[in-house]
Amino acid sequence: MSIIYVVATPIGNLEDITLRAIRILKEVDLILCEDTRETRKLLSAYDIHTRVDSYHAQSTTRKAEKILDFLGEGNTVALVCDAGTPTISDPGSLLIEQIYARFGNPPNGEVRVVPIPGASAALAALSASGIPSSSFLFLGFLPHKKGRETLFKEITACERTVVLYESPHRIEKTLTTLAEYLKESPSRKIVIGRELTKKFEEIVSGSADEVAAYFLNNPDHVKGEFVVIVGGF
Repeated sequence: MSIIYVVATPIGNLEDITLRAIRILKEVDLILCEDTRETRKLLSAYDIHTRVDSYHAQSTTRKAEKILDFLGEGNTVALVCDAGTPTISDPGSLLIEQIYARFGNPPNGEVRVVPIPGASAALAALSASGIPSSSFLFLGFLPHKKGRETLFKEITACERTVVLYESPHRIEKTLTTLAEYLKESPSRKIVIGRELTKKFEEIVSGSADEVAAYFLNNPDHVKGEFVVIVGGF
């Protein structure tokens, strides 16, 4: 039976990879990654020489078919993303869906899908947030336009903790909008995890107004990748 391993990789610090992940990346026939240049930095650090190929949001249907054919020939593949756990707010989920569609679902499928757990920006931020995480809503990246207002209304009304990702280009706008929507709930806590596990890691906590003001007043900190956590009520 062929196997595709969904392999979590570090979100910044290259030491945050499991021993099992290193072994799998060495043993498989092919590693699929978003950006081969980024993945090769990790592979070089651990003396891994497995062949790599790209699979990302712009990959064609033909590319996916070639990958499925490769698996159908009895090969093993590791799916990684640039940082963190593949398929979580990541185009790799489509590939896994296509694998099940062609080869069948467990336990009778011709191809096994095996998770190799590890780093996740969302969970790393939650673990250091001080916000209850026994139940939370994960929204990934918010849409740029269509449906954006609806999601902010959903966040405002949500009793559970909400977690989302944001880019440096949009973080100030997102925090300003959150402050506007949450003005009637000043006690709700906001936590921002920025550049987690990296040199300039930062965790900022406060009300929506306080956190928005911090980044507006410190433009040098509007860099890197952000996890935004909104406490429930």
